[in-house]
Amino acid sequence: MNTLITQLQTLSAPAARVLLSLVFIISGINKIAQYEGTQGYMEAMGVPGFLLPLVILVEVAGGLAIILGFHARLAAFGLAGFSAVSALLFHNDFSNPSEMAHFMKNFALAGSFLLIFSQGSGAFSLDNRKSS
Repeated sequence: MNTLITQLQTLSAPAARVLLSLVFIISGINKIAQYEGTQGYMEAMGVPGFLLPLVILVEVAGGLAIILGFHARLAAFGLAGFSAVSALLFHNDFSNPSEMAHFMKNFALAGSFLLIFSQGSGAFSLDNRKSS
């Protein structure tokens, strides 16, 4: 039984990295596909539209870094901050239950990234590859 638990613990780190990262990678790709609409939404929320390329870069590059476990602590810290700031900027209408759910989701993601920041990327990551 302990072997099974150990194997599951080993596999949980890369699985968690993939599941967390897909949200950001897919979101970044969707922002590219819907560039003008996303830029307009950002501007309507008081965020300068010229920041959209930076947002896309953070989401896609940060997501890929987490999946690969490449400088994962740094990427996780950045995505934790990004998640918290985007919750505060875009999901602050607490009278709307949907916006409140998005707000809480973003803070849950931030908490998950802080776990990666504190614990590292875990198994099957570039950060933890064995040198020969």
